[in-house]
Amino acid sequence: VQLQASGGGLVEAGGSLRLSCAASGIMFSMHAMGWYRQAPGNQRELVATITRSSSTIYADSVKGRFTISRDNAKNTVYLQMNSLNPEDTAVYYCKATGFGYEYWGQGTQVTVSS
Repeated sequence: VQLQASGGGLVEAGGSLRLSCAASGIMFSMHAMGWYRQAPGNQRELVATITRSSSTIYADSVKGRFTISRDNAKNTVYLQMNSLNPEDTAVYYCKATGFGYEYWGQGTQVTVSS
């Protein structure tokens, strides 16, 4: 199983980024997918999740700014991040959950400058 996250980088406050996480080795459409983030000195926290039927949940801190989506044909989950602020700086991880298992990607760094 491999979850390959990409799309991170350095962006100015108010800018946007789109993260992608490509999955292989799993029945992607049968897994819930999620994005999490971890800032230095902090615990990993939920950003957004999307179920197999594309129901979504967002952390309060990103509601109205971030959008999670999935493309089952491409085995990929996305996180569109708008109106970024320095508090969004973290390593972003994707996670797949299904059949009693969970799998984590390697993370992609997002840095928002003020």
